[in-house]
Amino acid sequence: MTAPNELRLLPWSGPEGKPCYLSTDASGGYMSRLADNIEAAQLGTAVELLEEASDTLVDQEAGPEDLRRLAKELTGALRDVLRVATSRGHP
Repeated sequence: MTAPNELRLLPWSGPEGKPCYLSTDASGGYMSRLADNIEAAQLGTAVELLEEASDTLVDQEAGPEDLRRLAKELTGALRDVLRVATSRGHP
């Protein structure tokens, strides 16, 4: 994840949407584990949404509302995945 004495970008935002960082040398600390678990959930959600998107795009019955909802959910998931990538040093 992060090198010792390096700030870790957390997978949630603070007030006004500003990034939150963790400063710790303990990779197994409570906040580090919490961040790891949330990142895992966010990545899992992205996988599920990708599968849903594939199904929706081939569904001839999918209407504009379905596509708008899917685009909104995919946008949120992409934002989360980019935050995880940045946190792990892959901007």
